[in-house]
Parts: sequence; C-alpha cells; structure tokens
Amino acid sequence: MQLCQGHGECAEEAPEVFAIDYETAVYPRVRVLQSRPDSSLSGKVEAAAKYCPNKVITLLLLDED
Repeated sequence: MQLCQGHGECAEEAPEVFAIDYETAVYPRVRVLQSRPDSSLSGKVEAAAKYCPNKVITLLLLDED
C-alpha cells in the first residue's frame, strides 16, 4: 500500500528535500531528494511533516557523532 498520495504539500514546504514525480501511472508521487537534509532546512522539513495530509512523514533526530 502506498501511503503517500502525491498531494505535494511537502514539496511546497521544502522543495530542497521533496519533489513531485508526475511520471507515474496512477497519481503523482513524491520523491525524497535528501534523506538527511542539513539542519538549516529543519524548519521547512518540520512544516512538510506538519502539513502532510496523510501524515506519512516521520522526522528522526540523529546524533552527529
């Protein structure tokens, strides 16, 4: 089951991290451009997670050892 339905809210909030792929057969899908974005983008990524209609974006805080 595909949880993302391609609404694109994440790509609007954080275009450096998410992009819409319109080349799919059923509906647009979102591609993750950066799986570990720079901390300077954290506000945008948090907004992307907040406004995702399906709530499928999970943010993990990783230690930078």
